[in-house]
Amino acid sequence: MNKVILITGASSGIGAATALMAGKQGYHVCVHYNLNQAGANTVKSQLLASGVNVCTCKANLSKEEEVINLFKTIDVQYGRLDVLVNNAGITLPQMKLIHMPASRIKDHFEINTLSTLLCSREAVKRMATSSGHQGGVIINISSMAAILGSPNEYIDYAATKGAIDTFTIGLSKEVAQENIRVNAIRPGLIYTDLHAKAGEKSRVDRLKNLVPMQRGGMPEEVARAILWLASDDASYITGSILNVSGGR
Repeated sequence: MNKVILITGASSGIGAATALMAGKQGYHVCVHYNLNQAGANTVKSQLLASGVNVCTCKANLSKEEEVINLFKTIDVQYGRLDVLVNNAGITLPQMKLIHMPASRIKDHFEINTLSTLLCSREAVKRMATSSGHQGGVIINISSMAAILGSPNEYIDYAATKGAIDTFTIGLSKEVAQENIRVNAIRPGLIYTDLHAKAGEKSRVDRLKNLVPMQRGGMPEEVARAILWLASDDASYITGSILNVSGGR
């Protein structure tokens, strides 16, 4: 039986690369998006062209009701959920803390952190063996910003990712006996549109010489790590955070 994977924020970047790669590995794929419907439709079309069973779902994941409805859609479409990739998130324009309004900080935490907790809650309900399910895997997308702090750029974003790291460790212990594994990926400097949205399209090129491998990473390199953690090859790994950062 094909496993079902939900990837949040799958309309571009790392999420889109993961969705396309998951389809090639035999998953049924749920492509979540919020604003970028065109991108989600492009990913869906590519998957359909490869014969993959795919659905697209729109939801603002900072809204509890919309998260619940997203998972109800998966219940109707597939009747199961095997893997959740909590990838959705935002990075707002670079600035120092002294200039940050509370509304910006709140947006970062609601979209990057609250959404991960809400989606994970709904996934656990559909994976836990104590509820009659078969278990599953949750993979949270953190960031090297959680370690480096992103001073002068977006320390509020970095703080949201530090919270994701802590949440990953705690949830992994909470659901280990439910046959649910919970891990995280910390991408480093990756060529995605995230940097342009934060106001610096060429940020990866500016900083790549700080990386021991002397280059930025590609979304597909992160996707391979995500899907490895989701696979049975990582069956004894939970509560771990894997850096995909070129050594930085």
